[in-house]
Amino acid sequence: MKDKHRGARGKNLGPRINDQIRISECRLIGDDGTAYGVVTLDKARDIASDLGLDLVEVSPTAKPPVVKVIDFGKFKYDQQKKANEAKKKQAQVSLKEIQFRPNIEAHDLETKLKRAEKFLEQGDKIKMVMQFRGREMAYRDQGMLKFKDILATVEEMGSQIEADPKMMGNRIITIVAPTKKAVSKGSSAKEDSTEADAAHADS
Repeated sequence: MKDKHRGARGKNLGPRINDQIRISECRLIGDDGTAYGVVTLDKARDIASDLGLDLVEVSPTAKPPVVKVIDFGKFKYDQQKKANEAKKKQAQVSLKEIQFRPNIEAHDLETKLKRAEKFLEQGDKIKMVMQFRGREMAYRDQGMLKFKDILATVEEMGSQIEADPKMMGNRIITIVAPTKKAVSKGSSAKEDSTEADAAHADS
């Protein structure tokens, strides 16, 4: 086994490796996926030593615990890479914008609400804007009431308002964020579409 990793775990960080593993037997898996079955820890150490690799306890709660023969340095690199990719993906939340007019027609409103629902299901936040022009500024109070009605509909789609709508110049603005329910609905719809396409291709 690689001596440089003997004390690599530190204060309970990451899996136990090499001499840190204190069990009598384990279920051993090779770096190439070979299943050695249940072997003694000494036997596992001999196999790892012959291959010049490390023993890593990947499932300590299993009975018996599962140990893999792998290159621990590469293992740590791969784990960190996966964590970074997950973090990057989580951070990629787009901010979309949808504009409304105080006298918006029913058909146009329906179209914009469908777009809002799509954005929410994709996991995107939405900047909701109602813009007033010219004489419409005299009807800001009525516009605010209509804007709140629109927000109520968007909330029912699976969103939460991050801040109360505010009048800024000639626009009312707020931002809504998707709930887990909306994102889950979008994921389910995508899976159903994929399955339907696959079924159509097979027919």
